[in-house]
Amino acid sequence: MLTIKKYAAIDIGSNAMRLLISNIVEEEGKPTQFSKSSLVRVPIRLGQDAFTVGEIHEETIERMVDAMKAFKLLMKVHKVEKYLAFATSAMREAYNGKDVVELIKKKADIKIEIIDGKKEAAIIASTDLKFLLKTDETYLYVDVGGGSTEFSLFNDGKMIVSKSFKVGTVRLLNNMVHDSVWQEIEKWIKTNSQKYDQITLIGSGGNINKLFKMSGKLQEKPLSYMYVNSQYASLNAMSYEQRISELGLNADRADVIIPAVKVYLNAMKWSGARNIYVPKIGLSDGIIKAMYYDKI
Repeated sequence: MLTIKKYAAIDIGSNAMRLLISNIVEEEGKPTQFSKSSLVRVPIRLGQDAFTVGEIHEETIERMVDAMKAFKLLMKVHKVEKYLAFATSAMREAYNGKDVVELIKKKADIKIEIIDGKKEAAIIASTDLKFLLKTDETYLYVDVGGGSTEFSLFNDGKMIVSKSFKVGTVRLLNNMVHDSVWQEIEKWIKTNSQKYDQITLIGSGGNINKLFKMSGKLQEKPLSYMYVNSQYASLNAMSYEQRISELGLNADRADVIIPAVKVYLNAMKWSGARNIYVPKIGLSDGIIKAMYYDKI
C-alpha cells in the first residue's frame, strides 16, 4: 500500500526566505521517498537590517508578514499536514526579532522558532548527508548563509566537531567581518583537520548550488579547487550588472555569490581539500526529514 504525505519547511535566512513543500511517499517494504512538490524563494534581505543597525525595519517587517501570509495560503492549497518554520542568524541578532516572531504569529498564524547555529548544523546533518559520506574518508561540510557559516567535520561517517562562525555573505558585503574572525576560522579548520591525511569538502547554500549549476557537471561529480578559484576570479572581474545580464543571476544573487565563493575557497585552502561536492541539501530539506523522523 502506498501513502503520500505533504510536509512543509520555512527557512527564514539572512538573505532570503524559503518555503519548501515536499511529498513524502511511503510504500511497504521500500525506503521512504522525499520529493520536492514546490519551492518558493523570496529575497527579503533581513541581514541588511539586522547586521548594520541591529533591528529589522518596519518596511521589511511588512514584507515578511505578506510573505508569511502567502506561505500560509500556499500550504493550505497544497494540503500540507505538518510544517515547521525556523529563523537563523539575522533574526537571532535583531533586538526586535522576538517581536517580529510574535507579530507574524498574530497576523499570519505561522509559528516561528529562532534557532542557534548549533541546531542549524544538526538539522542540516539530518538530511541525506549520511548517504554521501564514505566511512573511509574525511569530509568538511560547509554551509554558507547570509549571516553565518556552519562548519562540520565528519570522519568514519560520523560528525566529529561542528562550529558556527559569524561569517556570511551579507556581513561580508557590508565589510563587517574582521581579519581576526578569518584567523579564528583558519585556526579552527587547521587544528581539527591536521590529523587527517586527506579531506574533501561538501558545500551547501544557494551560492555554491548556483556555481555548480553553472559548471554543467553531473550531480555526483565534484568541483575542483582550481575550477572554483578560476570562477571566483571571473566573477570578480565582472561588474554587478554584467553578472546579471551575462550570467543570468538574480539581482539578490549577483552580489552575494562572490563573498560566498571566497568562504568555500578559504575552507578548501585551509583544510587542503582538492574537491568540493555540492549535493542538493540545505536547512529546508533537513527540517522536512527531521520532522518526519521525529528528530526535532
